[in-house]
Amino acid sequence: MAIETTVAAAVAGVAGIAGLGAGWFLFRMKERVLRAELASREKDSAEQSRRESEAARLRWETAGREELARERGVATASFQEERQRLTENDARLHEREAMVGRQMERLAQNEGELRQRSESLDASRAGLERERGELARLDRERRGLLEQISQVNAVEARTLLLREVEQEATKDAADLSRHILEKAKASTEEQARRIIAIAIQRYAGRHTFETTTATVALPGEDMKGRIIGRDGRNIRAFESATGVTVLVDDTPNAVVLSGFDPVRREAARQSMERLILDGRIHPARIEEVVAAVNLEMDAFIDRMGNDAVYKAGQPPMHPDVVRMLGRLHFRHSFSQNILDHSLEVAHLCGLMASELGEDAATARRCGLLHDLGKAMTHEIEGPHALVGADFVKRHGEGAVVVNAVAAHHDEVPHESVFGILVAAADAISASRPGSRSESMTTYLQRLESLEEIAMGFPGVERAFAVQAGRELRVLVKPEQLDDAASTKMARELARRVEEQLLYPGQIRITVIRETRCVEFAK
Repeated sequence: MAIETTVAAAVAGVAGIAGLGAGWFLFRMKERVLRAELASREKDSAEQSRRESEAARLRWETAGREELARERGVATASFQEERQRLTENDARLHEREAMVGRQMERLAQNEGELRQRSESLDASRAGLERERGELARLDRERRGLLEQISQVNAVEARTLLLREVEQEATKDAADLSRHILEKAKASTEEQARRIIAIAIQRYAGRHTFETTTATVALPGEDMKGRIIGRDGRNIRAFESATGVTVLVDDTPNAVVLSGFDPVRREAARQSMERLILDGRIHPARIEEVVAAVNLEMDAFIDRMGNDAVYKAGQPPMHPDVVRMLGRLHFRHSFSQNILDHSLEVAHLCGLMASELGEDAATARRCGLLHDLGKAMTHEIEGPHALVGADFVKRHGEGAVVVNAVAAHHDEVPHESVFGILVAAADAISASRPGSRSESMTTYLQRLESLEEIAMGFPGVERAFAVQAGRELRVLVKPEQLDDAASTKMARELARRVEEQLLYPGQIRITVIRETRCVEFAK
C-alpha cells in the first residue's frame, strides 16, 4: 500500500513535470508565431508607408511641374505685353521726335519771316515819323494862316468848337437814349406783359375781406350785465385771461373785442361765444374756457400752416416756420388776408419762374415765406422783410430763400432772380383790383402829390393825374423844352415819383409837347 502510494506520487510528479514541459513548449511556440505575425505586419506597414510616400512624392512633383508651367506662361505673357508696350512707346517717341523736328523747322521759318517783318516795320515807322513831323509843320502853318484870316486865336476857336460839339453830342445822346429806351421798352414790356398775363390768367385766388375787430352778438341786453359781473370781476377776469379789451357800449345786443394781436382777438371771440352759449360766466369758468380755446387755436394755427405748405407744393418745413405761417391767417393788410396773399404770391412766382426757365419750387417757397415777418413784427423791431429773412435763416432755409425774403422790398440788394420774382408777384397781388382797400383820403392825397411833383419841374404848363392815379400826363411849354429835354424830363419825373410816393403797381408818365400855329383868315 505504501509502495503504491509512493509509485502513484512518483507518477504524479513525473506527469506534472511532463505537463510543465509541454506547457512551456506550447508557450514558446505561441510566442514564435506571434513574433512572426508581428514581423509580417511591420513589414507590410513599412511597405505601405513606402508606397504612400512614393505616391505623395509623385503628386508633389506633378503639382510643382504644373505650377512651374503656369508661372512660366504668365511670365511669358507679361514679357510679351511689356515688349509690345515698349515697342509702341518707341514708335510714339519716334513720331514725336519727327513732329518736334517739323515744328522746329516751322519755328525757324517763322522767325525768319518775323525778322523780315520787323525790319519792314522799322522802315515804315521811320517813314511815319518823318510824315508826322511834316504834318505837324503843315498844321502849325495852317493854324497860323487861319488865325490871320479869322482874327481868332486857337483858344477861342477851340472853345467855340467844343461848345458846338457839346451841343451836337447832347442832342445825339438824347436821340440815342430815346431810341434805346423805346427799343428796350418795346421788347421788355412786351415780354414782361406776356409773363404777367400768363401768370394772372393761370391763377385766380379767392380773397376774403375781414375786419380787424371782433364783434360778438348777444342774445339779449341782460347778457351784458352777466359779462361785466358783480363789480366788474367777470370782465376783468376775461381781459386778464385773453389779453384783449372788452368794449361794452350802447350798441344793442353786441360787445366789441379789441386787441393788437389778432390771434388773441380770435381766441377771445371764440371764448366769449362759448361762454354765452354755456351761460355759466364766472372767473373760474372763464379761465377754463380760455385755456381750452387757446389749445384749439394752437392746433388750428399748425393746421393752417401745414395746409399752406401743402397748397404751395412744398416739402415739410420746420414746425416754427409752419406755426408762423399759420399766424398769418389772422393778419391783414388793407383788408387782404396775409396768408392768402402769401399763397397767391407763391403761385405767381412759380408760374413766372416756369416761364423764365427757373426752378418753380424754389420760387414758390420764396413767395410763400416772403411776408413771414408780419407775423412777428410786434415782437421784434425792424422791417418785416428783414425780420422774416432772419427768422427763416435761423430755421435752416437756404441763402437764395433768405435773400429773396429780405430783398422783396429792396431793403437789401437782389442776389438772384427769385427776389425780383417775389417783388413782382407781391406787386401784382397787392395792386390787383379788389385785393386791397384804400381810403378816399389816401387816394386823393396821392393824386395831389403826383400833380405837385410834376408842376415842380421847370417848363411844365399843366399836369393831370388820370386813370385813378395810374397815369400822369404832363403838358410842357414847347418854346422852353425841346423833344430831347421832354424825354429827359419823363425819366427824371418817373424817378422822383418812385422816390417820394408809395403806390401799388406802376404809374405811367406821359410828357406831351405840342406846337399850335393859329392864324385868322380875314
